[in-house]
Amino acid sequence: MIPAFIIPVKEAGFSLDKTLFYRFFISAMFLLVYLVRKKESLIVTPKDFLIMLILGLFYALSSEFLFLGYDYLSPGIASTILFVYPVIVALVMMVFFKETISKATVLSLILTILGVFVLSLKDATFSINFIGLSIALLSALFYALYIIIINKANVSFSGMKITFYSLLFSSLYYFIKVLWSQDGLAIDLYTLGNFTLFAFITTVVSISTLVYAIQMIGSTPTSIMGALEPVVAVLVSVLFFQEQFTVGLFLGVMFIIIGVILNIISESKKQKQIREVEG
Repeated sequence: MIPAFIIPVKEAGFSLDKTLFYRFFISAMFLLVYLVRKKESLIVTPKDFLIMLILGLFYALSSEFLFLGYDYLSPGIASTILFVYPVIVALVMMVFFKETISKATVLSLILTILGVFVLSLKDATFSINFIGLSIALLSALFYALYIIIINKANVSFSGMKITFYSLLFSSLYYFIKVLWSQDGLAIDLYTLGNFTLFAFITTVVSISTLVYAIQMIGSTPTSIMGALEPVVAVLVSVLFFQEQFTVGLFLGVMFIIIGVILNIISESKKQKQIREVEG
């Protein structure tokens, strides 16, 4: 649902940095209330503080590059390209952590690249905006690095607490940018209400339902359902921003979704085998 909120804000000429500061800060405050109600300690060690700071930076950069990508690509295509991040995670883990890559992951990589290629075709010619493609891929890369750090850092506290600090430090990143640009943070109550709705729907509801879904049906089915997010992004783009729903757009999205789902299933099977060996 992010394009439904962010595109009108950008068209109105409102500062992207200020918009994202309020989005992340308000979202962090919602999660702070949740953590306080759950009586979860907010204390972190210096090492964990540094990890949270890096996570917040990468989360902020992923969002920034995604929204910059909207200037060069349609919201549907930019949002779809973001969801190649599970494949990037698999590649990074293979190159830098020497993890083996399965045949299913190789197939998912091929399908994902094919999907991006199909999205790049227009009237049978390769005509995607390469700046926009690069920016959207940077968004996927930073989100993949965010996931990898969470996986490898062995942080001991809950996902909600990790997300709270990620959002808080993401808002700090944009707060510094706003101060640097001397844009100012003053807004009227109506705009603040819109930003609160933006933060609640696209961040708080999304994160909360993700956590509850993992608890109820497990991480793999939840990840597979999450791979349908590009479909929603494309539908929003078609319904609200007059993006043409072409055969190429449909095929590109389908290739990427199938590729991502294959990668999720492959990684799930690998983790299950590791647990069985360790057990």
